[in-house]
Parts: sequence; structure tokens; C-alpha cells
Amino acid sequence: MGSSSEIAQRILHSVLAGKLGAGDRIGEQPLATLFDCSRTVVREALTELAVRGLVASSARRGWYVVELTPEQARQAFEARELIETSVLRRVQAVAPATVKRLRAHVERQEEAIREDDAGLRSFLLGDFHVCLAECLLGNAMLTEALRDLTARTMLVAMRHQSPREAMRSCAEHAQIVAALEAGDMALAEQRLADHLGSWQSKLHVPENPSDPLDQLRQALEPVHPGAPRTSSSSRPPSTLTGTLQ
Repeated sequence: MGSSSEIAQRILHSVLAGKLGAGDRIGEQPLATLFDCSRTVVREALTELAVRGLVASSARRGWYVVELTPEQARQAFEARELIETSVLRRVQAVAPATVKRLRAHVERQEEAIREDDAGLRSFLLGDFHVCLAECLLGNAMLTEALRDLTARTMLVAMRHQSPREAMRSCAEHAQIVAALEAGDMALAEQRLADHLGSWQSKLHVPENPSDPLDQLRQALEPVHPGAPRTSSSSRPPSTLTGTLQ
């Protein structure tokens, strides 16, 4: 029989892995059946996640994974940058074992990208930041808060991050680790700030995602150099139906 904490963690991990995406509905009864528990326990888990900003509910849709607006995405990335750079600022030196663990993490990211495993790639790219904070501070409460923020930003990344931009993020992770290995904490902090601060150029989140002409506008974008371009900035989000595994 699943507990509310276990159910909440499984949903969180599914979001991080891209198995549950923004807008996906989460039924109380299916979860109760899956975890062999009452709907009351499921409701406790979902309420906990709602407080953490990961799910929401409405009379029409029931429970569903949150859909971040561009402004909410900006705030989430800014919060991550503030927390993560502050973590690095408090660290004087990094143990060789920590560098080894972070390098191994980057290698797993590279492997997931090579194998075109979008779910694992998404999870590892986000988990790197959680692992970084965990390794450098060992503060469970801070790590948990960062994990929630990372899950929120991963909801944006899953819709808008291309494999090429995933490779770019992975390369930037490797550069951060290289600075840590060299003992240059100021450079590591700057690289981390640049990495998180460039999220808009990596994800291309539309300013008006509800624009009904957005998909047609993108389809009519000219493909030859020098042609006039329509005023749009991103590929329309795809519909992702996730499953708990």
C-alpha cells in the first residue's frame, strides 16, 4: 500500500523524467488503484504537490500537472539561479570525489543524448543541478526546494528544448565541472549563472502560447536565407501524455 509521500515522490520523478508533462491530468481513482490505497491518501499526495507548485485542480479538469506561463517560467529560472549561485559562493573547495561524481553525471547525460532518450535526458539535465547542490552543501531541505523548482522548469524544457539545445546544456554542465575541478569557484559561479540565465535562448518559450495562429505562423516561416520573417519566436508546444512507471 502506497503512502502519500511515496505517491508524491513518484509523481515528482515522473515529471522530472518527462513521463508526465504540463497539462497532463492525474486521476485520483487510477492512482488509488495503482498504489493500492484510498483516494484520501492520493488526495493528500496531490495536495502536497499543489502546495509545492507542481499540480493544480479545477472543477472542470480535476487534478493536472501545472502549465507555467512565460512569466512563471522566468521566475522559476531566476529563483534557481539565485539559489544555485549562492550555493557555489559558500563553497571554498571541492573534494575530488565530488568532481568524480559530477563528471560521471555529465557522462550519463551525454550517453542519454547520444541514444536519443528524451525522458532520461530530461531527467539527468535537471538532476545535475540537484546533485550539484546536494554534493556541495548536503542540505536536505535546500536540495528538496531546488528539486521542486527544477521540476517546474523541466515542464517547460520538455515542451521546448531541442536535442541540439540539450547538447548545449550538457556541454555547459561539463564546463562548470571543469571550473570546479580547477578550484576556480568564481569561474564556476559565472558559468552557472550564464548557463541558467540563457534559458530563453535555449527553450524559445512563446510569449503568447495561447495564440491560435501560432502553429500556422510557424508552419509558414520562410526556409530560405534572406526572406522576410513573420513575427514569431518559437515552435508550438507538443502534447505530451505521460505515464507513471
